[in-house]
Amino acid sequence: MVLKLSTLKLKFPNKIPPWLNFPGRYFSLSYAATLRPKPETDTDPQSVDNYEEKIGFLKHNLHPDNLIRILDTTQDSNSALKIFKWAALQKSFNHTPDTYYHISLKLGLAGNVKEMDNFCLNLARDKCVGSREALASLVHTFVRHSRLNEAIRVLGNMTLCGLNPSVDVFNDLLCALVKKTDFQNVLFVYKEMVKGGIVPTVGTLNSLLEVLFETNRVESGLNQFRRMNKKGCSPNVRTFEIVIKGLVLNNRVDDAVLILHEMLELKYQPDVCFYICIIPLFCQENRLEQGMQLFKRMRAANLVPNSVICRELVHCLCMNLHLDDAINILEEMIEIGEIPPLDSFVDVMNGFCEAKRYNEAMCFLENNCGNLVSPHKVLLEGCCKADNFFLGISLLEKMSERGIADCDCWNILLSWICENASIKKAYELLGRMIVRSVVPDCSTYAALVVGNCNLNKYEDALELFHYIRSKFWVLDSKCYSRLVEGLCRLKRIEEAVMVYYYMSKSKCPLEVATFNLLIEATCDAGKVDEAVKLRSLAYYSGTSCSSVTHITIMLAFLKSERAKDVLVMFSQMVIGGCKVHAEVYCILIRSMCALNRFKDCALFCKLMINESLMPDSGTIHDLLSCLTNHSQLRLVSKDIDKIISGMDTLDSTMFNLLINGLWKEGCRSEARNLLDLMLERGWVPDATTHTLFVGSNVEGVTSRGRPTYENSMDEDNVSNILAEALGK
Repeated sequence: MVLKLSTLKLKFPNKIPPWLNFPGRYFSLSYAATLRPKPETDTDPQSVDNYEEKIGFLKHNLHPDNLIRILDTTQDSNSALKIFKWAALQKSFNHTPDTYYHISLKLGLAGNVKEMDNFCLNLARDKCVGSREALASLVHTFVRHSRLNEAIRVLGNMTLCGLNPSVDVFNDLLCALVKKTDFQNVLFVYKEMVKGGIVPTVGTLNSLLEVLFETNRVESGLNQFRRMNKKGCSPNVRTFEIVIKGLVLNNRVDDAVLILHEMLELKYQPDVCFYICIIPLFCQENRLEQGMQLFKRMRAANLVPNSVICRELVHCLCMNLHLDDAINILEEMIEIGEIPPLDSFVDVMNGFCEAKRYNEAMCFLENNCGNLVSPHKVLLEGCCKADNFFLGISLLEKMSERGIADCDCWNILLSWICENASIKKAYELLGRMIVRSVVPDCSTYAALVVGNCNLNKYEDALELFHYIRSKFWVLDSKCYSRLVEGLCRLKRIEEAVMVYYYMSKSKCPLEVATFNLLIEATCDAGKVDEAVKLRSLAYYSGTSCSSVTHITIMLAFLKSERAKDVLVMFSQMVIGGCKVHAEVYCILIRSMCALNRFKDCALFCKLMINESLMPDSGTIHDLLSCLTNHSQLRLVSKDIDKIISGMDTLDSTMFNLLINGLWKEGCRSEARNLLDLMLERGWVPDATTHTLFVGSNVEGVTSRGRPTYENSMDEDNVSNILAEALGK
């Protein structure tokens, strides 16, 4: 076999697919640290000596095997390339597929994909004996080193030159691409396979199915699954595993159950990998029937379940209160030498508590969980939730005797006593706790704070809080909210603010409802500036500020005649993403009225109406009074009908105000319409309105003694009534 020197200078033809022309920078360089090429101008003496030494050796020993050894021991890919090209110039030497393989591998691993492509393409075009095998090995090696882009380029060169590799090469690359969920490249490799006339195997189609489901192409995946027989392949157990898993993970659990039934009807025998994958999936979806069905088949086949299967199955059984089955599985695990995970014992205890089978739970603990703390805690919490104090105290005593009752265990019972019993009993339990040499922690004192708050003993609660603060501890969310809420209701604002400041500096959020109560109490005490500071600190502590928070402060500003500050708080509200309610618009309108900013009043009114919101009667009165005083009712003349139709609280005083204002501004048609509506509602215009309309009609009487209303286009009820009045 002879490879000509001219092949070293060949470049890609124009018809090479675009994907082969990617710049080298798009490819991974995980080996760059050790294989990074050195510049041609590198003057490192050791590098030069090594290069010259290797060339000197090859001059007298130029043979493919010797060249390969030299290439493999040359760390610098640029030097290796120079040696390779030097060898090609020697008249007595011809490169082989093996030498091309080694130089291509070195260049590819170093990220020099351009030179690598040239060599691979030339080798594929020459189609010498061993070329196909060398390139196929190159693909496998790149895959093994996770250099998938380089592997794809080598494969592309092979198929481009009609040197199609075996199906195993395609499958190897497809499996690696599927692990990366690289759908586009999987599709490309599969198409290259089809174009090359390579018949796919079930492994090929499994890879295609897997990437389709992993990229949420469920219908395409099911379609490919149904067409497998047409492609000359029958699905295997791995196929069903891929399809069932893909359907479950894409929320198509019912379809997954149908595929499972189909598989079992066709007498497929699942392997252990299938069970390990599928049983947990069905259990996580609370499909207990399918999980147990597969588990029984697994045990019938003498396959040993692993801890993942047992954990998920026990969890699902306990959720559905199939406690006896769950215990049987745990016992089976112990018999075969498997140590059940701690979570499984906790699940069983949760199931017993849910089913209120406390005596059985105690027996289970005695027999299986002697020194395991977590299951004991679960039962202790269950006793408290069931208000079974005596069983709880008995369990705690047993735990103490075994030395497994830590501070958390005591706090569980102590918290329940503080919530449901007397604070006296809580202190008694605290004494027993100290006698047992258990040191109280922050949660212990937090429970006592809650107990005192429940009894309105806020002096004692504050004393406990000061102790907690001296230890630089922080309250839990429940205790924090309870203390602040109680202090606010008792109007002890300074203490509530003090607690809030301390907790906020520790970045502990306060519940939204309690925070709003604190803001309201602070504003009611006339400390609106303090409320603003509390709100600013909320963002630092993670406390959420709702629309109610901002509305409360805005109202306080309005009542304090600080209308300008209302706009500042409104801007903060908008920045915070809070929803603007009708109440917010009303506050804004009234604030603008107080500032005599009539244009802004009209603007907010229009915005409000456009959002299908209606102002209250007090806001309407302030708005119309402001616009009337400035003779600017025309700004809302087009919206008056919407306001009137959307409100039932407008009285005759408001109508008279509107009619007079519109008439004076020259909007006489609108004024007459409002007078008609006023009369229809049975209201009598006041003297000012009556005089206004009578005067206008008197001025309209002609020299012939006929009023102009008879010739007017506006012959409505208002005109008729006024005309009759004039006639009398």
